[in-house]
Amino acid sequence: MQFIPKGAKSGDRGGALAQHRTVLAELSERSREIFRLIVDAYVETGEPVGSRTLSRKLGHLSPATIRNVMSDLEEVGLLFAPHTSAGRLPTELGLRLFVDGLMEVGGLTTDEREAIEGQCAGTGRSLPDMLEQATMMLSGLSRCAGMVLAPKSERPLKHIEFVHLAPGRALVVLVTEGGMVENRLVDVPIGLPMSTLIEATNYLTARLVGRTLGMARENILVELQEHRAELDELTRKVVEAGLATWADGGKTDSALIVRGQAHLLDDVQEAGDLERLRALFSALETKEQLLKLLDAADQADGVQIFIGAQSDLFGLAGCSAVISPYRDSQRQLVGAVGVIGPSRLNYARIIPMVDHTAKVIGRLLG
Repeated sequence: MQFIPKGAKSGDRGGALAQHRTVLAELSERSREIFRLIVDAYVETGEPVGSRTLSRKLGHLSPATIRNVMSDLEEVGLLFAPHTSAGRLPTELGLRLFVDGLMEVGGLTTDEREAIEGQCAGTGRSLPDMLEQATMMLSGLSRCAGMVLAPKSERPLKHIEFVHLAPGRALVVLVTEGGMVENRLVDVPIGLPMSTLIEATNYLTARLVGRTLGMARENILVELQEHRAELDELTRKVVEAGLATWADGGKTDSALIVRGQAHLLDDVQEAGDLERLRALFSALETKEQLLKLLDAADQADGVQIFIGAQSDLFGLAGCSAVISPYRDSQRQLVGAVGVIGPSRLNYARIIPMVDHTAKVIGRLLG
């Protein structure tokens, strides 16, 4: 079954790439077969493939015939020779066009589906915990770096509560109307009576339930500063501590969770590769790149594939990413989930893995 992900976008460069796709469409069946074998071997080993190896695999073509075909594929930009007398490797353009037009993608195994659904669907798990588990699960299944982007998405609150934990510490529990649970730790005066936490809960419940924190926070702060709220000093401190904690947490709500970076070191062959990986993760952690990633996810209904320096988003040779947005029951964008790895990702296996994970997270959010 040939599979081209719905909504997939490549970060391509318009007309030039369209011309190369025309070249791909005009390749003979023999050229397609040889090109596919070279890409498959590259994904499996990362090593160049020579004409004699291909001749043994195919059985019906001589090494000389295969060299001629490889030369033609090199001329149109789909292959390159890493050094003199070497076999051939696919270029980033070649990988892009292979993924778009020639790749065959199967489904997930039952074990893989159950692993994804089981890791994401822990009972009572908060959204941050669920996304953390999804990231580690993707990393483990793909043997690459798993990635989840959780953008700030304020929703009306359904429940607020202060819970005593230990002397000087309390937990603030927030539940949104969509069912997301968020817990924040706050410092409170030692020896604080339970009645103060109850009073702080009641005060905020009256002003926040049915509204977002952003809508109500400024009004509450003004009320406290002007002493219009009938609260004693201890309760006022608890309320202000809660508001301050939520404000600090909001700075990191649009966060990129990346786990399994160590897997990428398995493919590092020289110092330059390591430096590129460091630059990649450094760039992804900037606000500008997070916004680009969110914007790219918002424009697609399905999986997107970014390959190396062809991508404006990643812009680094030798790296690729497979990303899919996840949405709530109202089809509103919540975030994105994906895998980052070397350009020789096993796209045929990872695309359905990322796609299914995004759908599971979206279903749980709904």
